[in-house]
Amino acid sequence: MRQEKQEKQLNKGPIETKQEQIETRKKLKKRIILYIVLILILSYLVYTLYLLIKQPTDTFTVEEGKLYLEETDIGYVIRDEQVVKGTNYKNGMEQIILEGEKAAKNEAIFRYYSQNEENLKKNIEELDVKIQEAMEQNNNYSNNSDIKLIENQIDEKMKNMNKITDVAVLEEYKKEIDDLVNKKAKIAGESSPQGSYLKQLIEERKNYESQLNSGAEYVKAPKSGIVSYKVDGLEETLTPDCFSELSKEYLESLNLQTGKVVATNEECGKIIDNFVCYIATISNSENAKQAKVGDKIKIRLSNNEEVPAEIINIANDSESDTLLMLKIEKGIKELINYRKISFDLIWWDAQGLKVPNQAIVKENDLNYVVRKRAGYLNKMLVKVTKEGESYSIVEPYESEELKELGFSNEEIANYKKISLYDEIVLNPDLSKVE
Repeated sequence: MRQEKQEKQLNKGPIETKQEQIETRKKLKKRIILYIVLILILSYLVYTLYLLIKQPTDTFTVEEGKLYLEETDIGYVIRDEQVVKGTNYKNGMEQIILEGEKAAKNEAIFRYYSQNEENLKKNIEELDVKIQEAMEQNNNYSNNSDIKLIENQIDEKMKNMNKITDVAVLEEYKKEIDDLVNKKAKIAGESSPQGSYLKQLIEERKNYESQLNSGAEYVKAPKSGIVSYKVDGLEETLTPDCFSELSKEYLESLNLQTGKVVATNEECGKIIDNFVCYIATISNSENAKQAKVGDKIKIRLSNNEEVPAEIINIANDSESDTLLMLKIEKGIKELINYRKISFDLIWWDAQGLKVPNQAIVKENDLNYVVRKRAGYLNKMLVKVTKEGESYSIVEPYESEELKELGFSNEEIANYKKISLYDEIVLNPDLSKVE
C-alpha cells in the first residue's frame, strides 16, 4: 500500500513540471512580443524625429510679429542734478519729501534734527500724557462746541487710519491728529480758571515745541525736480557739460559696478531734472560706427520698458569703439537708483506680418512668397519692409505702388495679397508654380 502511494507521487511530479514549463513558455512569448512592439514603436519615433531634422516642415503660417535689430550695452547714467546739504548734517536728517517724489522750487525737502531733539520729544510726550489726564478731570469744557467738533474730527481720522497702508499717509494722519489734540488742549486750557494746572502744562509744552522747531534746520529745493537721497559723489563730475571730456578709459576708471544700487546718503539729498536724462555707452558694432547725431533709436531698460532715445553726441574712442551719448525723456525715475546699467540698444524695430527669410524668393528684383491653399500653390508679390537675420516683416502692395512697378490693370485686379494665417511654402521653387 505504501509502495503504491510512493509510485503515484513519483508519477504526479513530472506532470506538474511540464505544466509549469508550458506556462513559463507562454509568459516568455508574451514578453518577447511586448519587447518587439516597444522596439517597433521606439524605432518609428526615432525615424520620425530623423525625418523632421533632415526634412523640417516645409510650410509656415504667417503671423503677426515684431522684429528688432538690437545689441546689449553697458551705459553710464548722466543727469542734471544738484546736491543739497545744510550745516547741521551731523545731527541726522528726516525726509519730508520721499525718494523719487517731485518737489517745487523753495519747498522743504528734508530737515536736520535739533541738537537735543530726542530729549525734547520725550518731554513733549510726557506732557501730552499729563495734559490728557488733566483734561479728563476737567469738566469745564464738556459743553464746548469747538471741542466737540475737534473730538469728532479726531474720531473720524482714527477710523480712516485703519484703512490706510501707505506709510507716508499714515504719518500725515498722525501729525494731523496730534495737531487736533493740541488744539483741543489749548481750548480746554482757555476754559479753565486762570493759572490752572492744565494751562501750566500747555504753556510748558508750547515752550518745548518752540525749542524743537527753532533748533531744526529745514533744507529747501534750489529748483524744481525729482528728490533723491542716492548720492554717490559723481553729481558734479558726470554732468551734461562733460560730454566732450568723456572717454572709455575715464568711464572704466570710475570702477563702478553694473546694476549696483546707489546707497542712500544720511547727510544730504539732491534734486534731479525730471525732464531729461543721458546715457553714455561704448559700442563696437557696425551700427554704432554708421550712426549719426540726431538718429532716433530706442532703449530697453531693466523693467523691460522701451523708451525712445536720440543720439546727441558721437566720439570715435578708438578704431573699434564708438562712444555714443543718448538722450532720453522717459523712464528717468527708473534710473534714479543707478549710475551704471546694462540695457538693450534698439537700432530699429518693425511690426507686421512676420515670415521666415527662407520663404521669400527674389525674381526680377521683386520679392515673392508661395501660398499653399486647398492643395493649390499661388505666387504672391510682397513688399519687404524690414529684414532681420532669420525673419522679415512684409506687407502687400497698394494699387498705386503696383502701377509704379509697371503692372497692368488686369494684373492689379487679380493681385493676391498676403494676409494673416496664410500658409506659405519654405524654400519655394517658382518654376513649379503657375
